[in-house]
Amino acid sequence: MLVGPTAVGKSGLAIALAEHLGAGGRPAEIVNADSMLLYRGMDIGTAKPTPAERARVRHHLVDVLDVTETSTVAEFQTLARAAIEDCLTRGVVPVVVGGSALYVRAVVDEFRFPGTDPDVRARLDAELAERGPAALHERLAAVDPGAAAAILPGNGRRIVRALEVIELTGEPFTASLPAHRYALPDVRQLGLDTDRTTLDSRIADRVDRMWADGLVEEVRGLLDRGLREGRTASRALGYAQVLDHLDGRTSEAEARELTVTGTRKFARRQGSWFRRDPRISWLGGPGDDPDTLLDRAADVLAAPGPALAD
Repeated sequence: MLVGPTAVGKSGLAIALAEHLGAGGRPAEIVNADSMLLYRGMDIGTAKPTPAERARVRHHLVDVLDVTETSTVAEFQTLARAAIEDCLTRGVVPVVVGGSALYVRAVVDEFRFPGTDPDVRARLDAELAERGPAALHERLAAVDPGAAAAILPGNGRRIVRALEVIELTGEPFTASLPAHRYALPDVRQLGLDTDRTTLDSRIADRVDRMWADGLVEEVRGLLDRGLREGRTASRALGYAQVLDHLDGRTSEAEARELTVTGTRKFARRQGSWFRRDPRISWLGGPGDDPDTLLDRAADVLAAPGPALAD
Protein backbone atom coordinates (compact mmCIF):
# COMPACT_ATOMS: atom_id res chain seq x y z
CA MET A 1 0.00 0.00 0.00
CA LEU A 2 1.35 3.41 -1.01
CA VAL A 3 -0.02 6.48 0.78
CA GLY A 4 0.70 10.18 1.21
CA PRO A 5 -0.69 13.63 0.45
CA THR A 6 -1.96 14.73 -2.93
CA ALA A 7 0.58 15.79 -5.59
CA VAL A 8 3.48 14.00 -3.87
CA GLY A 9 4.01 11.49 -6.70
CA LYS A 10 2.21 8.33 -5.54
CA SER A 11 0.81 7.31 -8.94
CA GLY A 12 4.14 7.42 -10.73
CA LEU A 13 5.93 5.44 -8.04
CA ALA A 14 3.10 2.90 -7.89
CA ILE A 15 3.36 2.21 -11.62
CA ALA A 16 7.15 1.93 -11.42
CA LEU A 17 6.86 -0.41 -8.44
CA ALA A 18 4.28 -2.62 -10.17
CA GLU A 19 6.49 -2.86 -13.24
CA HIS A 20 9.54 -3.62 -11.06
CA LEU A 21 7.67 -6.44 -9.34
CA GLY A 22 6.51 -7.82 -12.67
CA ALA A 23 10.04 -7.77 -14.08
CA GLY A 24 11.10 -9.81 -11.03
CA GLY A 25 8.51 -12.47 -11.68
CA ARG A 26 5.83 -11.13 -9.34
CA PRO A 27 3.03 -9.67 -11.49
CA ALA A 28 1.36 -6.67 -9.84
CA GLU A 29 -1.74 -4.56 -10.40
CA ILE A 30 -2.86 -1.29 -8.85
CA VAL A 31 -5.97 -0.97 -6.67
CA ASN A 32 -7.12 2.64 -6.42
CA ALA A 33 -7.93 3.99 -2.95
CA ASP A 34 -8.68 7.58 -3.96
CA SER A 35 -12.38 8.38 -3.56
CA MET A 36 -12.57 10.68 -6.59
CA LEU A 37 -10.83 8.42 -9.12
CA LEU A 38 -13.91 6.23 -8.88
CA TYR A 39 -15.88 8.67 -11.05
CA ARG A 40 -16.15 8.42 -14.82
CA GLY A 41 -15.39 11.67 -16.62
CA MET A 42 -13.55 13.29 -13.72
CA ASP A 43 -10.12 12.96 -15.27
CA ILE A 44 -8.29 16.28 -15.29
CA GLY A 45 -9.21 17.54 -11.83
CA THR A 46 -8.37 14.23 -10.16
CA ALA A 47 -5.03 13.78 -11.97
CA LYS A 48 -6.34 10.36 -12.98
CA PRO A 49 -3.77 7.96 -14.47
CA THR A 50 -3.74 8.37 -18.22
CA PRO A 51 -4.91 5.63 -20.62
CA ALA A 52 -1.25 5.04 -21.48
CA GLU A 53 -0.36 4.56 -17.82
CA ARG A 54 -3.30 2.25 -17.28
CA ALA A 55 -2.20 0.25 -20.32
CA ARG A 56 1.21 -0.29 -18.69
CA VAL A 57 -0.29 -1.58 -15.43
CA ARG A 58 -3.85 -2.73 -14.83
CA HIS A 59 -5.77 -0.42 -12.46
CA HIS A 60 -8.79 -1.52 -10.40
CA LEU A 61 -11.57 0.78 -9.12
CA VAL A 62 -11.05 3.60 -11.61
CA ASP A 63 -14.09 4.86 -13.57
CA VAL A 64 -16.62 2.64 -11.80
CA LEU A 65 -19.23 5.24 -10.76
CA ASP A 66 -21.30 7.90 -12.50
CA VAL A 67 -20.99 11.40 -11.04
CA THR A 68 -24.55 11.19 -9.74
CA GLU A 69 -23.73 8.17 -7.56
CA THR A 70 -22.66 8.55 -3.95
CA SER A 71 -19.43 6.96 -2.82
CA THR A 72 -19.38 5.61 0.73
CA VAL A 73 -16.49 4.17 2.70
CA ALA A 74 -18.48 1.01 3.47
CA GLU A 75 -19.24 0.33 -0.19
CA PHE A 76 -15.66 1.09 -1.15
CA GLN A 77 -14.38 -1.38 1.44
CA THR A 78 -16.41 -4.14 -0.21
CA LEU A 79 -15.22 -3.22 -3.72
CA ALA A 80 -11.56 -2.85 -2.75
CA ARG A 81 -11.36 -6.06 -0.76
CA ALA A 82 -12.97 -7.92 -3.67
CA ALA A 83 -10.37 -6.46 -6.05
CA ILE A 84 -7.55 -7.44 -3.67
CA GLU A 85 -8.94 -10.97 -3.30
CA ASP A 86 -9.18 -11.24 -7.08
CA CYS A 87 -5.51 -10.28 -7.39
CA LEU A 88 -4.38 -12.70 -4.72
CA THR A 89 -6.40 -15.54 -6.23
CA ARG A 90 -4.59 -14.99 -9.55
CA GLY A 91 -1.17 -14.78 -7.92
CA VAL A 92 -0.94 -11.01 -8.48
CA VAL A 93 0.45 -8.51 -5.96
CA PRO A 94 -2.18 -5.81 -5.27
CA VAL A 95 -0.54 -2.39 -4.95
CA VAL A 96 -3.13 -0.23 -3.17
CA VAL A 97 -2.58 3.48 -3.82
CA GLY A 98 -4.38 6.50 -2.42
CA GLY A 99 -4.55 9.58 -0.27
CA SER A 100 -8.11 9.18 1.03
CA ALA A 101 -7.23 8.25 4.61
CA LEU A 102 -10.52 6.71 5.69
CA TYR A 103 -10.73 4.71 2.49
CA VAL A 104 -7.19 3.41 2.96
CA ARG A 105 -7.82 2.28 6.52
CA ALA A 106 -11.16 0.73 5.61
CA VAL A 107 -9.40 -1.49 3.10
CA VAL A 108 -6.63 -2.99 5.24
CA ASP A 109 -7.71 -2.58 8.88
CA GLU A 110 -10.39 -4.13 11.07
CA PHE A 111 -12.85 -1.40 10.21
CA ARG A 112 -16.48 -1.84 11.20
CA PHE A 113 -19.07 0.85 10.68
CA PRO A 114 -21.27 2.23 13.49
CA GLY A 115 -25.02 2.08 12.97
CA THR A 116 -27.25 4.90 11.77
CA ASP A 117 -30.47 6.53 12.95
CA PRO A 118 -32.89 7.88 10.30
CA ASP A 119 -34.25 10.62 12.57
CA VAL A 120 -30.82 11.91 13.60
CA ARG A 121 -29.60 11.74 10.02
CA ALA A 122 -32.66 13.60 8.71
CA ARG A 123 -32.22 16.37 11.28
CA LEU A 124 -28.54 16.80 10.46
CA ASP A 125 -29.25 16.73 6.72
CA ALA A 126 -31.83 19.48 7.18
CA GLU A 127 -29.31 21.52 9.15
CA LEU A 128 -26.74 20.97 6.44
CA ALA A 129 -29.16 22.26 3.81
CA GLU A 130 -30.00 25.30 5.92
CA ARG A 131 -26.58 26.28 7.28
CA GLY A 132 -24.12 24.73 4.84
CA PRO A 133 -21.17 22.36 5.38
CA ALA A 134 -18.75 24.99 6.70
CA ALA A 135 -20.90 25.68 9.78
CA LEU A 136 -21.25 21.97 10.54
CA HIS A 137 -17.53 21.46 10.01
CA GLU A 138 -16.85 24.13 12.66
CA ARG A 139 -19.07 22.23 15.08
CA LEU A 140 -17.27 18.98 14.27
CA ALA A 141 -13.89 20.66 14.86
CA ALA A 142 -15.06 21.77 18.29
CA VAL A 143 -16.11 18.27 19.41
CA ASP A 144 -13.66 16.12 17.46
CA PRO A 145 -10.66 17.95 15.96
CA GLY A 146 -9.20 14.69 14.63
CA ALA A 147 -12.29 13.94 12.57
CA ALA A 148 -12.46 17.52 11.30
CA ALA A 149 -8.84 17.27 10.17
CA ALA A 150 -9.63 14.16 8.12
CA ILE A 151 -12.79 15.48 6.42
CA LEU A 152 -12.91 18.31 3.90
CA PRO A 153 -14.95 21.32 5.09
CA GLY A 154 -17.04 21.09 1.93
CA ASN A 155 -17.89 17.41 2.30
CA GLY A 156 -21.26 17.79 3.93
CA ARG A 157 -22.21 14.13 3.71
CA ARG A 158 -19.18 12.95 5.67
CA ILE A 159 -19.47 15.77 8.18
CA VAL A 160 -23.07 14.75 8.83
CA ARG A 161 -22.02 11.13 9.24
CA ALA A 162 -19.34 12.04 11.78
CA LEU A 163 -21.75 14.19 13.79
CA GLU A 164 -24.34 11.39 13.67
CA VAL A 165 -21.87 8.84 15.07
CA ILE A 166 -20.83 11.26 17.81
CA GLU A 167 -24.45 11.84 18.80
CA LEU A 168 -25.35 8.14 18.74
CA THR A 169 -22.28 6.82 20.55
CA GLY A 170 -21.50 9.72 22.86
CA GLU A 171 -17.88 9.43 21.76
CA PRO A 172 -15.73 11.24 19.20
CA PHE A 173 -16.05 9.93 15.67
CA THR A 174 -12.34 9.13 15.75
CA ALA A 175 -13.02 6.78 18.67
CA SER A 176 -15.02 4.60 16.26
CA LEU A 177 -12.01 4.22 14.01
CA PRO A 178 -10.10 0.96 14.32
CA ALA A 179 -6.87 0.37 16.15
CA HIS A 180 -3.80 0.08 13.96
CA ARG A 181 -4.49 -3.61 13.37
CA TYR A 182 -4.49 -5.21 9.94
CA ALA A 183 -7.42 -7.31 8.76
CA LEU A 184 -5.56 -8.46 5.63
CA PRO A 185 -2.44 -10.64 5.44
CA ASP A 186 1.10 -9.41 4.81
CA VAL A 187 0.33 -5.71 4.43
CA ARG A 188 3.22 -3.30 3.85
CA GLN A 189 2.49 0.41 4.00
CA LEU A 190 4.82 2.76 2.15
CA GLY A 191 4.59 6.53 2.48
CA LEU A 192 5.65 9.46 0.31
CA ASP A 193 5.91 12.96 1.75
CA THR A 194 7.98 16.10 1.39
CA ASP A 195 8.50 19.49 2.99
CA ARG A 196 5.66 22.00 2.94
CA THR A 197 7.35 24.44 0.54
CA THR A 198 7.99 21.77 -2.07
CA LEU A 199 4.51 20.32 -1.77
CA ASP A 200 2.87 23.75 -1.98
CA SER A 201 4.80 24.42 -5.18
CA ARG A 202 3.84 21.05 -6.67
CA ILE A 203 0.18 21.67 -5.87
CA ALA A 204 0.25 25.08 -7.55
CA ASP A 205 1.92 23.54 -10.61
CA ARG A 206 -0.64 20.75 -10.71
CA VAL A 207 -3.57 23.17 -10.60
CA ASP A 208 -1.94 25.24 -13.37
CA ARG A 209 -1.71 22.11 -15.51
CA MET A 210 -5.34 21.23 -14.77
CA TRP A 211 -6.49 24.62 -15.98
CA ALA A 212 -4.23 24.41 -19.05
CA ASP A 213 -5.54 20.92 -19.81
CA GLY A 214 -9.15 22.11 -19.74
CA LEU A 215 -10.61 21.55 -16.27
CA VAL A 216 -13.26 24.23 -16.76
CA GLU A 217 -14.42 22.60 -19.99
CA GLU A 218 -14.38 19.17 -18.32
CA VAL A 219 -16.72 20.45 -15.60
CA ARG A 220 -19.01 22.06 -18.21
CA GLY A 221 -19.19 18.72 -19.99
CA LEU A 222 -20.17 16.95 -16.78
CA LEU A 223 -23.12 19.23 -16.06
CA ASP A 224 -25.40 17.33 -18.46
CA ARG A 225 -24.30 14.10 -16.77
CA GLY A 226 -25.57 15.34 -13.40
CA LEU A 227 -22.45 16.62 -11.68
CA ARG A 228 -24.38 19.24 -9.67
CA GLU A 229 -26.66 16.52 -8.31
CA GLY A 230 -23.78 14.27 -7.27
CA ARG A 231 -23.48 14.51 -3.48
CA THR A 232 -19.88 13.31 -3.52
CA ALA A 233 -18.51 14.20 -6.94
CA SER A 234 -19.69 17.83 -6.86
CA ARG A 235 -17.66 18.42 -3.67
CA ALA A 236 -14.34 17.32 -5.15
CA LEU A 237 -11.52 19.85 -5.00
CA GLY A 238 -11.37 21.78 -8.24
CA TYR A 239 -14.82 20.68 -9.36
CA ALA A 240 -16.62 22.50 -6.53
CA GLN A 241 -14.62 25.66 -7.23
CA VAL A 242 -15.27 25.53 -10.98
CA LEU A 243 -18.99 24.97 -10.35
CA ASP A 244 -19.03 28.11 -8.20
CA HIS A 245 -17.35 30.00 -11.04
CA LEU A 246 -19.80 28.70 -13.66
CA ASP A 247 -22.66 29.70 -11.37
CA GLY A 248 -21.27 33.25 -11.17
CA ARG A 249 -20.23 33.16 -7.53
CA THR A 250 -16.52 33.60 -8.28
CA SER A 251 -14.29 34.65 -11.14
CA GLU A 252 -12.23 32.02 -12.91
CA ALA A 253 -9.06 33.40 -11.32
CA GLU A 254 -10.66 33.16 -7.88
CA ALA A 255 -11.78 29.58 -8.57
CA ARG A 256 -8.25 28.67 -9.56
CA GLU A 257 -6.72 30.24 -6.44
CA LEU A 258 -9.34 28.67 -4.18
CA THR A 259 -8.48 25.28 -5.69
CA VAL A 260 -4.81 25.82 -4.85
CA THR A 261 -5.44 26.93 -1.26
CA GLY A 262 -8.06 24.22 -0.65
CA THR A 263 -5.75 21.53 -1.97
CA ARG A 264 -2.86 22.76 0.16
CA LYS A 265 -5.01 22.63 3.29
CA PHE A 266 -6.22 19.16 2.39
CA ALA A 267 -2.66 17.94 1.79
CA ARG A 268 -1.66 19.13 5.26
CA ARG A 269 -4.53 17.18 6.78
CA GLN A 270 -3.57 14.09 4.78
CA GLY A 271 0.04 14.29 5.95
CA SER A 272 -1.01 14.75 9.55
CA TRP A 273 -3.39 11.79 9.36
CA PHE A 274 -0.89 9.39 7.84
CA ARG A 275 1.89 10.45 10.20
CA ARG A 276 -0.18 9.06 13.08
CA ASP A 277 0.18 5.53 11.71
CA PRO A 278 3.42 4.00 13.04
CA ARG A 279 3.26 1.13 10.55
CA ILE A 280 4.07 3.29 7.52
CA SER A 281 7.63 3.08 6.16
CA TRP A 282 8.43 6.55 4.85
CA LEU A 283 10.47 6.47 1.66
CA GLY A 284 11.09 10.15 0.99
CA GLY A 285 9.48 12.50 -1.47
CA PRO A 286 9.54 13.98 -4.98
CA GLY A 287 12.93 15.62 -4.40
CA ASP A 288 14.57 12.19 -4.15
CA ASP A 289 15.87 10.30 -7.15
CA PRO A 290 13.03 8.09 -8.54
CA ASP A 291 15.31 5.07 -8.73
CA THR A 292 16.27 5.60 -5.08
CA LEU A 293 12.61 5.73 -4.04
CA LEU A 294 11.94 2.56 -6.02
CA ASP A 295 14.89 0.78 -4.40
CA ARG A 296 13.68 1.80 -0.93
CA ALA A 297 10.19 0.55 -1.70
CA ALA A 298 11.54 -2.74 -3.00
CA ASP A 299 13.62 -3.18 0.16
CA VAL A 300 10.53 -2.71 2.37
CA LEU A 301 8.61 -5.26 0.35
CA ALA A 302 11.47 -7.76 0.57
CA ALA A 303 11.63 -7.54 4.38
CA PRO A 304 9.56 -9.88 6.59
CA GLY A 305 5.99 -8.61 6.82
CA PRO A 306 3.66 -8.06 9.76
CA ALA A 307 1.43 -10.83 10.97
CA LEU A 308 -2.34 -10.59 11.19
CA ALA A 309 -3.69 -9.56 14.56
CA ASP A 310 -5.12 -12.29 16.75
